[in-house]
Amino acid sequence: MSIRICVIASGSSGNCTYLASDSTSLLVDAGLSCRRIQLGLESLGVELDSVDGVCVTHEHGDHTSALSVLHRRANLPLYANSGTVEALQRTAKANDLPWNVFSTGQPFKVGDLTVSPFSVPHDSYDPVGFVVSSDTEKIGIVTDMGSDTMLVRERLRGCRILVVESNHDEEMLRQAKRPWSLKQRIAGRQGHLSNRQAGELVAELADTDTHTVFLAHISSDCNRPELAQSTVSGILEEKGLSHVAVRLTYPDRISDVVEI
Repeated sequence: MSIRICVIASGSSGNCTYLASDSTSLLVDAGLSCRRIQLGLESLGVELDSVDGVCVTHEHGDHTSALSVLHRRANLPLYANSGTVEALQRTAKANDLPWNVFSTGQPFKVGDLTVSPFSVPHDSYDPVGFVVSSDTEKIGIVTDMGSDTMLVRERLRGCRILVVESNHDEEMLRQAKRPWSLKQRIAGRQGHLSNRQAGELVAELADTDTHTVFLAHISSDCNRPELAQSTVSGILEEKGLSHVAVRLTYPDRISDVVEI
């Protein structure tokens, strides 16, 4: 059974990833406008109301802003853990949504896909990454994560495709005209991965079967797409892993589409 994936958009302004098997399609996060998500799907030949659910990593607005409209317009099922649901229910825009509540660490099924949520270190209530698998393939998605814990590495091992945060270049972050407290948050263990950290994580996980890594959540002022790509590619080449395709994601347009 094949799986297709495309990152509809990724960055501090909004995040949304589409993936599908032959008969089931999912969104991971919905931090764009409903209109932008719909246009992204249509460019893939996918109708919004054919999507089987939205799996939410955490409550921050750049991952959740379209949830209410998506549910109201297309009645899409929504999946999140109790910590994320409780955080979202404190906001007027999301306090009346019907939720399918999963337990972090416990896989659940959506159609013919298995979704396995796992804890990641980030400054929100109960943030998760996901491994989405068919009978034969696994895709790992971690878009907001301050450090790569042993649990994260264990869960992502064996994924043929990875969507991994490559948020900032460490020197550009140091030189950025941002408050020191914000820089500390970004670089901290519950903040965001740098290009170097992303490359080292992928290099540790990759093997001869690893197909593609998408670099996600690239900062607009503390990073450059070509720098993120060259840094991660360079680390992989040093480890003899140049067969892994390093693809970019964008805040304003869809990524490449990959099918395995």
